Amino acid sequence: MPPPVSSRTPPPRKDARIIIHFDYDCFYAAVFEAANPNLKSLPFAVQQKQIIVTCNYEARRRGLHKLQLIREARQICPEVIIELGEDISRFRDASKELYKFIEGFSWNGKVERLGFDEVWLDVTDMIDFNMEILNVHDLANSFFQMHEADPTAGFGFDAGGVAGHAYPEDYIFPSEQDVDQLTLRLRLGSHLAMHIRHELEREKGYTCTVGIATNKVLSKLVGNLHKPKGQTVLMPDGQGDLEGPSQAFIGEHDIGKVPGIGFKLSQKIRECILQRPAEFDAGLVYGGTKEKITVADVRENPSVNSEMLEKLLAGPGSPHGIGYKIWSLLHGVDDTEVSQMRTVPRQISIEDSYVRLDTMPELLKELDGLAKSLLTRMRIDLLGVEDDWDEDNSASIAPLLKKWLAHPKTLRLTTRPRKALLADGTRPRSFKRISHSAPLPTFVFSLSDTIDVLADKLVKEALAGMFRKLHPEKAGWNLSLVNLAVTNMAETGGESKTANGRDISGMFRRQEDVLKDFRIVEDAAEEVDDIDAVREIGSAVSIATTDDVWDDGEEDGSEHIDATTSSTLDNFTSPITQYYHSTIVIPTQSRMFNTRRGIFKVVFHATYGETEAIKLVVDKQAMYSPLS
Repeated sequence: MPPPVSSRTPPPRKDARIIIHFDYDCFYAAVFEAANPNLKSLPFAVQQKQIIVTCNYEARRRGLHKLQLIREARQICPEVIIELGEDISRFRDASKELYKFIEGFSWNGKVERLGFDEVWLDVTDMIDFNMEILNVHDLANSFFQMHEADPTAGFGFDAGGVAGHAYPEDYIFPSEQDVDQLTLRLRLGSHLAMHIRHELEREKGYTCTVGIATNKVLSKLVGNLHKPKGQTVLMPDGQGDLEGPSQAFIGEHDIGKVPGIGFKLSQKIRECILQRPAEFDAGLVYGGTKEKITVADVRENPSVNSEMLEKLLAGPGSPHGIGYKIWSLLHGVDDTEVSQMRTVPRQISIEDSYVRLDTMPELLKELDGLAKSLLTRMRIDLLGVEDDWDEDNSASIAPLLKKWLAHPKTLRLTTRPRKALLADGTRPRSFKRISHSAPLPTFVFSLSDTIDVLADKLVKEALAGMFRKLHPEKAGWNLSLVNLAVTNMAETGGESKTANGRDISGMFRRQEDVLKDFRIVEDAAEEVDDIDAVREIGSAVSIATTDDVWDDGEEDGSEHIDATTSSTLDNFTSPITQYYHSTIVIPTQSRMFNTRRGIFKVVFHATYGETEAIKLVVDKQAMYSPLS
């Protein structure tokens, strides 16, 4: 529980974790450069609409920058090479590939992606392990073990200092005799980060900027100090305490640059400190403020505390305890976990911006294009290949041999209307979005229809009506942005930790593989008169009378059978035999029973996975036996 909200006391720190933040350098440009390395030495930029969304550092050296108009960029650097980046599928695919590469270094699976070009990696467990084997009397000849079970897998390093840069810039390295545990842990984290960076560049051809700290927000911010292709670690003071350095570091940042605060919240805080609306720079494409308010300005204001921030920032849709959360961030405290990879995304969103969008025909055309992109993304991100899919199958039936990994339940339409012109002809800036949500029509999951057919149907049957609820007037609206999203993911059955149960259909399809080591042999029924010999085959069997499945050995009122009560077995022969053709089974042990109908061999089967019930299979003629 957080402390009393009226307190101005700094929130308690938890600096036991080591978090590494990776930020790929000029990611969109780097994707093109990975395909054509010759671009690395040339001024190169990626264009979306009429704007440069990113450019490489050779282009930046010649005066280009992000969010620059194309015509301005060509005037400054006529030799610049520009590629269109409207299709983001190549960037998404590259991002997934790099994520999987970094994930391969993790022991605990705590690897979280932010956008396409950023990844957090929690390496606390790796640092803990290597701290235990670290020789503090010979730090210069240390070895970082990359695999718990293999003491030879790893790299040598000098634990007497950090790899890369340290913050503060005038940080003084303590002697080996005075070094504290937190300092040593951060040193190990910096050398591990350097190793992963070099492997990423060597194996994949991508460079990145890295930050190392004890939480997510500090690791992300400290990495920005040495771009590109650099890394920085936030170090404690001489007593092994991070409170002073972390507060000094984050206090230098503008309130709008702190991850977790966001544009709208920062504007409320900025206006509260200024006691008036902040002035904007009208020349910037996506807006910006001319008046810088730092974290230190807010934190040191005597009227600001967590209670005041709660009153200022709380509102519809805001999370509980928003005031205490922001108060913590102002002090460099962030206890949020690095989340493990999800099999499916929380939502899929597509949007586009416009100089002017104010007629229904134009809108319907844009909605159709966005719907096609959204449905394409759904098939890319939410479709998995069936387990029995053969790569040699015809491409025409490939979509039908795929399955949905999740079914989004909600369709959301968001617009950003422009405000009306003022009397002087100027238009006030607005960043306000409005949204409407509705159940996602189930026809979008059809794999037999084309994307074009489904998109047209989605616009006519859902999106057009949703838009009219947002903008009931027939004319007079002018939109600068439209966003389509599917949310509220419901995972289907599968093997992932977040799946909604087991994939039963896939389990049945794998029956042939499961039973490939067993064959059916035809045995003639023979008389068994020695009842003691039959009894020696195995122990008693129990059949659950409530749902016709085997129990797990606990007492539940089940009826017990042995060879002396063989008549009871006859009553179950019919329903049990029905399971024979519908249950995945693995023979583990068997027992013979002598009944009025003949000799039966009862085969007990191991559970398939962790949650499947054990089944009993009886057949008078056919019996399983292991292949010799």
